Amino acid sequence: MSSYFTDLAQQYIDGEWRPGTGSWDIIDFNPYDGEKLASITIATVEEVDDAYRAAERAQKEWGATNPYARRAVFEKALALIDEREAEITEVIIAELGGTRLKAAFELHLVREFLRESVQLALRPEGKIIPSPVDGKENRLYRVPVGVVGVISPFNFPFLLSVKSVAPALALGNGVVLKPHQNTPIVGGSLVAKIFEDAGLPGGLLNVVITDIAEIGDAFIEHPVPKVISFTGSDKVGRHVATVCAANFKRSVLELGGNSALVVLDDADVDYAVDAAVFSRYVHQGQVCMAANRVLVDRSVEAEFTEKFVAKVRTLKAGDPGDPQTVIGPVINSSQADSLSATVEQAIAEGATALVHGTTTDNLVEPSVLTGLPADSALLRQEVFGPVVFLVPFDGEEEAVRLVNDTPYGLSGAVHTADVERGVNFAKQIDTGMFHVNDATVHDEPLVPFGGEKHSGIGRLNGETTVDAFTTTKWISVQHGRSRFPF
Repeated sequence: MSSYFTDLAQQYIDGEWRPGTGSWDIIDFNPYDGEKLASITIATVEEVDDAYRAAERAQKEWGATNPYARRAVFEKALALIDEREAEITEVIIAELGGTRLKAAFELHLVREFLRESVQLALRPEGKIIPSPVDGKENRLYRVPVGVVGVISPFNFPFLLSVKSVAPALALGNGVVLKPHQNTPIVGGSLVAKIFEDAGLPGGLLNVVITDIAEIGDAFIEHPVPKVISFTGSDKVGRHVATVCAANFKRSVLELGGNSALVVLDDADVDYAVDAAVFSRYVHQGQVCMAANRVLVDRSVEAEFTEKFVAKVRTLKAGDPGDPQTVIGPVINSSQADSLSATVEQAIAEGATALVHGTTTDNLVEPSVLTGLPADSALLRQEVFGPVVFLVPFDGEEEAVRLVNDTPYGLSGAVHTADVERGVNFAKQIDTGMFHVNDATVHDEPLVPFGGEKHSGIGRLNGETTVDAFTTTKWISVQHGRSRFPF
């Protein structure tokens, strides 16, 4: 077992590693074999306060630091991830049940976002804005918000922590990070260790490992953070948004999805099959952008279904440490039970299981279901695991209606021989992102990432990250004398 699970099983507050003072421990388990990885005494409300106050103190000097000096930290962090890639991979496999393919995918994206953060430190620009008043000079400054609170999920915890933490720091802010209880090391302590070793001044980044049963809403209600960046379910996101609004805080919410991959009548079926299998089953389907639904034109339904089912049957489920494994365990027993219940509910409603995977502990094998009644609630909700619904349609108009028939609007994809037909289709879908002739799962450092409807509020990446973690300040200078009415 990696030393990370012993050395990093602590809180990281004001540049120091220290145990929490709560009355109970979070136990970190390997979701595949149930091995106890770490025991972490939770942080209390007082420690959340300590963390935010430390970030507030440290941010003043950091925000005034030359951005060229700030970016050196991110360059060093990149080098450290390269040096420690093998060990980090093993930690991802152990704590998340992520396969080696998934670990490589996550580490690749972490590097990409860190590279962007190197540049992001230099991105904010001021403006001189004309005034109708003679002699008036209007200066618009882009400044850090101060302190950002980050709440990251369990599915891509290293990436989705770094994706908010690194830009917020690069733009001159302090950060307090609360990782998911199931991934406290990869989503929390590991991030802190990388930045500590990269030379980030103490206090700027703090990690509190805790639970709402202990701290309630203290993390988001605290007066110090001006922005809360949350990635998780729409149910929790709704609560985060409500609390933030009541406390005059900005929230950036990256929430769930119910994406569809659409196969039109002129699609390259073999290619569409490959894209659809990846879109549904990457990281056991525990991806917000995953294709819960695969919609297929009836003219190619038989061919697509036969090839899709055949490919799904080749996906090896088992030990995530085995390089041949494609389907590892889901994160916990609650998730496994929920997925099994979803499959049984679909069958009870009249669906046919073309592939009916078994569940052993947290290992949920792939299932492929077809014939689910059109009014089934299962077609409109997020299914966070290796279960897919195949849905036939007649023509593009029906396909557009079916894709949009969900409260979510995150991602999606359409396959067609005519690119412009695909773009026209994509324009009709109420999502934040949509892809032509590709998978539904994508994230790039420069492209705005986020959803519509219940899939979230706000965007991250590129210029939208600057908007998320900075604010504008108007300073006017009057050259000469103003005239006043009295």
